[in-house]
Amino acid sequence: MIASFVPLRWLKGYQPKWLTGDLVAGVTLAAYAVPVSLAYAGLAGLPPQVGLYGYLLGGIAYALFGSSRHLAVGPTSAISLMVATTVASMADGNAVRYAQIAALAALVVGGLSLIAWLLRLSALTSFISETILLGFKAGAGLSIASTQLAALIGVKGGGDHFFARVWNVCTQLGDATPAIALVGLSALALIVLGEKLLPGRPIALIIVVLSIVAVSTTSLREHGVVTVGTIPGGLPAFQWPGLRIRDVDGLVPLALGVLLLAYIEGVSAARTFAEKHGYPLDARQELLGLAAANFATGLFGGYAVAGGLSQSAVNEKSGAKTPFSILVASGTISLCLLFLTGLVADLPKAVLAAIVLVAVSGLIKVKEIVRLRRVSRMEFRIAMIALVAVLLLGILKGILLAAIASILFLLHRAARPHVAILGRIPGTRRFSDLLRLESSLLYFNAAHVAETVLARVRSAGDGLERVIFDLSASPTVDLAGAKMFERLHDELAKRKVTLHLVEARSSVRELLRAEGLEARVGKIDRFSTVADAVERVEAKGPAAASG
Repeated sequence: MIASFVPLRWLKGYQPKWLTGDLVAGVTLAAYAVPVSLAYAGLAGLPPQVGLYGYLLGGIAYALFGSSRHLAVGPTSAISLMVATTVASMADGNAVRYAQIAALAALVVGGLSLIAWLLRLSALTSFISETILLGFKAGAGLSIASTQLAALIGVKGGGDHFFARVWNVCTQLGDATPAIALVGLSALALIVLGEKLLPGRPIALIIVVLSIVAVSTTSLREHGVVTVGTIPGGLPAFQWPGLRIRDVDGLVPLALGVLLLAYIEGVSAARTFAEKHGYPLDARQELLGLAAANFATGLFGGYAVAGGLSQSAVNEKSGAKTPFSILVASGTISLCLLFLTGLVADLPKAVLAAIVLVAVSGLIKVKEIVRLRRVSRMEFRIAMIALVAVLLLGILKGILLAAIASILFLLHRAARPHVAILGRIPGTRRFSDLLRLESSLLYFNAAHVAETVLARVRSAGDGLERVIFDLSASPTVDLAGAKMFERLHDELAKRKVTLHLVEARSSVRELLRAEGLEARVGKIDRFSTVADAVERVEAKGPAAASG
């Protein structure tokens, strides 16, 4: 029974030759995850060890229930900022309540993911276009970066949105702490340089170790360098959040936003590696993997997690062959929690800010945005709407607005389909764009199609005798579309113009016949083509339009 929804194929078909790659990838992933998860936990406003819980528990749960061989699950920058900006207003300054709300939100994300899996709702994310995501990710990257500038150079900072935070940092530059700025900017430069010269290596971990040594052996702390402080050691313990959903206003919208962002980001990353390595990905199963990962983290004091492209790329480039690498990473992180947390006390927070800045820089794809502007001005504007919405409204409202904008954009394009005018290619029975509907005919675009046809009829003048409507490119016609043909027939009849429908697909023919269209426009079958209809008309007399 359990095997029907737990994809253990990777374990059943596991080959010994894969073990070395999975072991190396798992240790490398842990080396990447430790400093990043500490930084993301701080970004989320939670204790540093909570970020490690996300990789430890989320990774194990996803490895059991997910379908990707390379996806690495843990805290992400966007979800961390979403939690920070939303939970803060719910907790009223109570640190215990803050942590409880964050954990409860993870459980609600898990519950919603499970419901979506049961209802087979994985296809809903297809309504969010790549254009929207491009703008959203860039806005999220800039927004997250703006939260780290103050910690990077040692100023107070502040502000509720991107522009306010950047302005405050700029006006406070004269108050920057020299030692903090030196540590932060040096770490930033070394990480950027290291990733260019030594790609695939755990550069962030190396910088973390060097900064800890520097603080512990010099007087940097006395010059104002702020460190992480003591991190409680040991493995996470089971703990129910102690709150109910109805106790926290706004929790469900937060969870919905996290689910939308987590699933889109995770599936996008998973598909990238599935296509690269030629194995199938079950998008519906990813909902179950996401549910399991968030249940696991929420029940042990963590916060919402997702599969991310950056950590998954580290896992894949390090030689991972199966999800066993994620289990190795979880085991390595467990050892760190048991024996190495005392070493992190001297880690400067400015270094964590530098790690976040480098991590989120991958979200801002300037070349793709410039290319989009060159290729399609309309889609460029839509991407910019998503970007500015995130900068002004925050991650949560930004992702929800991006989802709405994506659906509205889809409806706008579907509501105004291209209607091509056809004319015969001289010397052939083929017709080229010179009336063909290049879309399904549905309730929200029927009026536009009818108006387009009638406008063409009016422009043709009094000599028009027949209109031939090609339905070969219309896979679906609903009842509103059929009634549109009735009205179009009646309008044309007033002008003594005859309407013909040709090349309708089987489901379309059945609907049109059931609606009684054949009694008005003549026989509707699969054999009659535009050329056939035109030739029949020409045999009887001149025709002024075809389509």
